[in-house]
Amino acid sequence: MRSRLMSEHTTINGSDVLIVVDVQNDFCPGGALPVPRGDEVVPIINRLAARFRNVVLTQDWHPAGHFSFASSHPGKKPFETIAAPYGPQVLWPDHCVQRSWGAEFHHALDIPHAALVLRKGMARTIDSYSAFYENDRTTPTGLTGYLRTRGLSRVFLAGLAFDFCVRYSAEDAQREGFAVFVIEDACRGIDMDGSMAATRGTLAALGVACIAALEST
Repeated sequence: MRSRLMSEHTTINGSDVLIVVDVQNDFCPGGALPVPRGDEVVPIINRLAARFRNVVLTQDWHPAGHFSFASSHPGKKPFETIAAPYGPQVLWPDHCVQRSWGAEFHHALDIPHAALVLRKGMARTIDSYSAFYENDRTTPTGLTGYLRTRGLSRVFLAGLAFDFCVRYSAEDAQREGFAVFVIEDACRGIDMDGSMAATRGTLAALGVACIAALEST
């Protein structure tokens, strides 16, 4: 089903926040874990961000040897799944290692008024897809408190990847009581084993609206 346009929902106001998820070099073409066509979101997000007074950027920021890296598990390969203490864990190529080029934001991302850069995935023994919780779904990042203190009540999500970090962020934002919108044409996905369709189904079941920034998408 075609995503509804942002204009069909509302005018952006001071209680809205755009959360730009992980638009980093390693998730774009040429990076260690590229999302197909991930760099295409950058100009869309730049235009979107200009409409928002409140913008948060999230940044994967892993220590070397992170638990989620396949290289940390002898005999395992990227994209295999293992049982972690907090549930299934996909093993990834080493990516977004602290202070590396791959962890930096894409060079064309231009959002100088972003008020917060939230780094996640810093704990060596647990992965963190969501902007709100680590993958045990109980350890908070502190973003909920920040948004509530600022009086922000509606969350708009864009970035990488639609079927992982954007999805988990949307689920957790909805669980925390925010009104949530995923701007789907400002996201790109990995699509592992049907994960794109599964994400759309889960978000629809939760009442999270997938909308479009551009009429042409």
